[in-house]
Amino acid sequence: MSKLVQLNPWQQLRQFTDARIALGRTGASLPTDALLQFSLAHAQARDAVHQPLDLRPLQEALDVQDVPHLTVHSAAAHRDIYLRRPDLGRKLDEQSAHLLDEAAGDEVDIAIVVADGLSSTAISHQAMPFLALLLPAFAERGWRVAPITFALQSRVALGDEIGERLKARCVVVLIGERPGLSSPDSLGVYLTWAPKVGRMDSERNCISNVRPAGLPYKQACHKLCWLLGEAFTRRLTGVALKDESDQLQLNEQSGAQLQASV
Repeated sequence: MSKLVQLNPWQQLRQFTDARIALGRTGASLPTDALLQFSLAHAQARDAVHQPLDLRPLQEALDVQDVPHLTVHSAAAHRDIYLRRPDLGRKLDEQSAHLLDEAAGDEVDIAIVVADGLSSTAISHQAMPFLALLLPAFAERGWRVAPITFALQSRVALGDEIGERLKARCVVVLIGERPGLSSPDSLGVYLTWAPKVGRMDSERNCISNVRPAGLPYKQACHKLCWLLGEAFTRRLTGVALKDESDQLQLNEQSGAQLQASV
């Protein structure tokens, strides 16, 4: 039966990507194995969107480290409304707004928002390993951080209101990205200078596909810290702030190689 499956000449390239390439064919159709894998990936993507985020493991992990945190909710009361009404996912419900106002103290440099977004799977898998690198990196640079805010039924723009109410100079939103058929657990990181209600998407920087099979945590942390440093210096984010962190790393590596050869 295996002779009925005609392999694609790109077969050997599949080891380098999770993308759905070189699937082969049986006549004019996909092989059964490829079809079943597609159905599984589709089910995983649907689960990532609809599965409620279990905050307990994340909260307990922060409690062990004595990291303060709080939980808020958008104006979308439940998941069905969240998916149909993106606008409600961009603003806090009344109770959460009061909670943040009471929690706000003096001005801080950064507010970190951990939001379920369109993939609770991404937050469950990626948020804590990424924060484990991020929080020490912020502390090393002397940046003052507000209590971490878990945001449920949240869109990216909800971070603007959270950052504004917590009196943060910048807001960093870690959010589950829209699942793909090979990436149901991708974490997106959005950075916005001077967060306030009404900020446009063009005023943000985005680091996408943060996960072991995509952009590694260490590299994403380096990019975010570089962007934050530039944001504090230039007092802006978005299209006016280009990510040149990779070029900086290349220059440092070239300098180290040159010194080693001397």
